[in-house]
Amino acid sequence: MNDLKINLSRDLVFFDVETTGLNVIRDRIVQIALVKLFKNGQPAEELSMLINPGIPISEESMQIHGITPKDLANKPVFAQVAQKIWDFIGDADLGGYNSNRFDVPMLMEEFARVGKELDISKRRLIDVQRIFYKMEPRTLKAAYRLYCQQELEDAHDALADVRATLDVFKGQIRAYEGKDLLDESGNIVPAPIKNDIQALHDFTNDLNFLDATQKLRVQPDGVVVFNFGKYMGQPVKEVLKKERNYGAWIQEKEFSSQVKQIIRQMMKELNT
Repeated sequence: MNDLKINLSRDLVFFDVETTGLNVIRDRIVQIALVKLFKNGQPAEELSMLINPGIPISEESMQIHGITPKDLANKPVFAQVAQKIWDFIGDADLGGYNSNRFDVPMLMEEFARVGKELDISKRRLIDVQRIFYKMEPRTLKAAYRLYCQQELEDAHDALADVRATLDVFKGQIRAYEGKDLLDESGNIVPAPIKNDIQALHDFTNDLNFLDATQKLRVQPDGVVVFNFGKYMGQPVKEVLKKERNYGAWIQEKEFSSQVKQIIRQMMKELNT
């Protein structure tokens, strides 16, 4: 660990959670790890535990963190460890990676279910991802500087922007072609960037969703399920077969034309 001494006026707890899914309301924590830095300079303390969520773990989440129901069968539920986690955190500030949007609200929900209110109004929150994104901006101007080693003039003029985007695209191919990728799960993806449009399409699109608004999700077994509403997680074709009116309802409501087109095609297939 880096030996930089962090200036603290209050204890600071960095933490991370692994969960059954990505919905902070419906999903549950299956693993939590915390590292506590003390303002008085004493050695850091660590706490890590597996937690039985009491609900199923999504296939997508298991593929990411590798924690299975079997791993959690004899582990405590959150209510049994809540006090230990609560005491460990104490009145410390909180930090993590993407923690403001995910880990903190997820932990707040877990505590709320056991009658504890994790008050963040009096705590300072440090999100390392936000530091990263703000200091390394993901703008066209920043990309042009990185891949083309030039400053982008006339930014936000449409023609200048599209020319710059094409230059960045060429620079990315030059920079990454032939280089392996270590993905978020720790797997090596052999040279995903190629001077090949199909390969780049596959790389830049989230193949877990059929539409840009992420209303229709593709499970690992290839089955398309709803990613919203009362039928969330249920196979689209099975729902449309049982409730034809639901497909018509989607056509009338404010869903994207892409979603409507996919639903129309599925309904057509069911009628043939």
